[in-house]
Amino acid sequence: MLKKYEVLSEQVNLTRTLMAKSVIDRYLNRTNLICYSELSRLIGCEAFVKHENHNPTGSFKIRGALNFFHHMSREELDAGILVATRGNHGLAMAWAGQWFQVPCTVVVPENNNPEINRTIESYGAEVIVHGEDFYDAQSYCEELVDSAGYYYVQQGNEPEILNGIATMGLEILEDLPQVDTIICPIGGGAGCASLLKTVRAFRPDIEIIGVEPQNVPSFYNSWKKGEIVILDEAHSVADGLASRSVFHLPYAILKDTINDVVLLTEDEILEGIRMALTTTHNLAEGAGAVSLMAAYKIKDRLAGKKVVMIMSGGNLNMESLKTALGC
Repeated sequence: MLKKYEVLSEQVNLTRTLMAKSVIDRYLNRTNLICYSELSRLIGCEAFVKHENHNPTGSFKIRGALNFFHHMSREELDAGILVATRGNHGLAMAWAGQWFQVPCTVVVPENNNPEINRTIESYGAEVIVHGEDFYDAQSYCEELVDSAGYYYVQQGNEPEILNGIATMGLEILEDLPQVDTIICPIGGGAGCASLLKTVRAFRPDIEIIGVEPQNVPSFYNSWKKGEIVILDEAHSVADGLASRSVFHLPYAILKDTINDVVLLTEDEILEGIRMALTTTHNLAEGAGAVSLMAAYKIKDRLAGKKVVMIMSGGNLNMESLKTALGC
């Protein structure tokens, strides 16, 4: 099966990413890349944050959603689309679905952030609650496809979603062509894989470092073992990274090309949320804050370098914020 995705990975390339940029520029403003002096002091490098949390739905995933809809035919989307999500992917697909007038059904696990669920519904999508975690929600989507005929969007395995997401890499290189290292969170892997594909096309020497929760090392375990590993469970305050397995397409891209993966404890992730607040004055969700904390954790390796940290999202629920602040 992996051979299939290695072939499919050839469709994630610079030419298609440049085409995606022309699509996405119609809908989105470029996100800021800001060098923060206090963050730089703490880490001992020139510390830049790529603010994907400033996108309309609060995360980088809107890039992929817009490019996906642009490339799909009306016939393919007639029955509507179906997605599984913990939050950001569902928000992005529902928001973009409004623009393209495509019905969207979003399956979320039980105990999902109710604020996220309400926002998805506010974009006109139907929300279905099913399963204990994201993996269960994905499995239920496969059942619904058989019974209802939806187009099921597996976010990490759609090349045009990755080409859309990869446009953040183009923006980084335009704003900071001398970047040495980029640190990116890994959940299903689409963000990190698309970023790597883009920046390495220009600069093969750029170091790409992924970040995962120590509780949910799905990509890390797969990377070390040399095959995709499915975890028994996935729970983390960084709920956007709580994936029992990496998607096949990102794994095919990352397995031989990523430089390293940093694992963070739950306490370190909470510290990352606090660090984002105090050094950048931004509210980052757990997944959006891990790149800052990972940089701090490996600061000896980053000394004197130009380092970009991807703040992938800002959709933090109130309970996690209270926990981070010790309230």
